[in-house]
Amino acid sequence: MSEKAPLLVIAAGGTGGHMFPAQALAEVMLRKGWRVKLSTDARGARYTGGFPHSVEIEEIASATFARGGLLAKLAVIPRIAGGVIGTVFKMLGDKPVMVVGFGGYPSIPALAAATILRRPRMIHEQNGVLGRVNKVFAKRVDAIACGTWPTELPDGIEGHHTGNPVRSTVLERAGAGYIEPGDYPMSVLVMGGSQGARILSDVVPPAIAALPLEILQNLRVSHQARDEDGQRVADYYAEQGINADVQPFFHDVPNRMSEAQLIISRAGASSVADISVIGRPSILVPFAAATSDHQSANARGLVSAGGAILMSGSAFNVASLTEQLALVLSNPEGATQMAGAALSCGKPDATEQLVAMVERLATKDQKKD
Repeated sequence: MSEKAPLLVIAAGGTGGHMFPAQALAEVMLRKGWRVKLSTDARGARYTGGFPHSVEIEEIASATFARGGLLAKLAVIPRIAGGVIGTVFKMLGDKPVMVVGFGGYPSIPALAAATILRRPRMIHEQNGVLGRVNKVFAKRVDAIACGTWPTELPDGIEGHHTGNPVRSTVLERAGAGYIEPGDYPMSVLVMGGSQGARILSDVVPPAIAALPLEILQNLRVSHQARDEDGQRVADYYAEQGINADVQPFFHDVPNRMSEAQLIISRAGASSVADISVIGRPSILVPFAAATSDHQSANARGLVSAGGAILMSGSAFNVASLTEQLALVLSNPEGATQMAGAALSCGKPDATEQLVAMVERLATKDQKKD
């Protein structure tokens, strides 16, 4: 690729929740003829396997205040400062046309350097509440793209609802026809985020087992469970005579999601985006310990539209879940309405909207020059 092609610096790290939408943006910008550099740290680099080979991966010095004792926390500031200084000098040579941050402490050096050098910059927030780093830079960037809507923003700050980019395998199933519950084989998908969720493994199997026989006899379950929980969950389903596939990770989630009559899931931003793009009824159980309870904020749009049922951790017990499961699986018309409501919240064009924002800000800056 020509060295004269415009350069986009993407800053992200920490978790797949930050890295996957960053990857989606990188793929499209490369196709449009841009050069792309990813600025991340060692943790973020673990998620770069899916990035196109032409993306330059640059590991920078960063750290988080969230782990370690007092001495470790005291060491964070000089480490981040060193990363910022190093990135300033690199940007002086690289001259990026745009810098986009996706959150996580590894995005600090690139966003700070872009702020110091007054380069065009924006952030993308996946959740309904700004993460710590994005909150710091909210008033220091040219635009904020919001994956979840509404997103809680500081007073006087405007956000643009782009949606959260989803994988191409999800887009292939976007709006797939929904088969309403009935007297034939039905599917329930249980997802607990990338690490599974113990509470789902504790509550969901007995709640399903307590369903009326006319529902249970038609049911098959796909249940994502942690390695340490998987065997006991599989054994329980088998003892109850329930057809269940229990795995620590499903590589075909989009297919399982599109085949499901109902999904039980944590309310991570990526999961909510996938559910809404494909359009399926769901029971969402936010992770209460998430920063600023952002998973409850993630679920708000789907719940308000009538596409999902929200169950807080304190209300998530066997009897209550059985009641909600029966309510959806015995009501074909209501389930179909939920599927349509979920689909109405989907943003399958999220990546294209992000790309448009990048190009618009870059063009605006070039006209200024």
